[in-house]
Amino acid sequence: MNFSSSLARLAAIRPLRLSFKRCLQISTTLNMPIKEGDALPSVDLFEDTPTNKVNLAQLSSGKKLIIFAVPGAFTPGCSKTHLPGYIKKADDLKKQGIDEIVCVAVNDPFVMAAWGKDQNTSGKVRMLADPSGSFTKALDLAVDLPPLGGTRSKRYSMVVENGKVSSLQVEPDGTGLSCSLAEAIKI
Repeated sequence: MNFSSSLARLAAIRPLRLSFKRCLQISTTLNMPIKEGDALPSVDLFEDTPTNKVNLAQLSSGKKLIIFAVPGAFTPGCSKTHLPGYIKKADDLKKQGIDEIVCVAVNDPFVMAAWGKDQNTSGKVRMLADPSGSFTKALDLAVDLPPLGGTRSKRYSMVVENGKVSSLQVEPDGTGLSCSLAEAIKI
């Protein structure tokens, strides 16, 4: 075998090796959706302003939280049904051992603060912004909704005890209003 035929063989094999290597790299970085028993990821969210960081993994340490997510602030289903249900049931849920109720949306902190004010959430539900979708993506609960601006959160609710998910309900279509409502929460 001469040098040029060896080089030709190597050139034919090399793309396969690169392709195989890329597949391995991609498969090892794919997320799996969060599930019951998993710890919350340590990702900062924002409350009221971009300077007020809230890390839900830290916030939930030694506490029992309800975290629910909506596709967007001020959207009809979120404003008429989802958020109002948690506001209405907040006192009852807290009597059942819930320390805090948190609403998360892929919006900026100013929008979440304005929506919270509009919905009278003070003392009932904390409104946390996930502006870049980092928390949502870490949970692997992102959904692409072009009419709402692109990447948003699937609609879900979860109970978190001392940093670990003890109950999780994700809407089957990612946006519906059934299993993630306050009336359906599994404490």
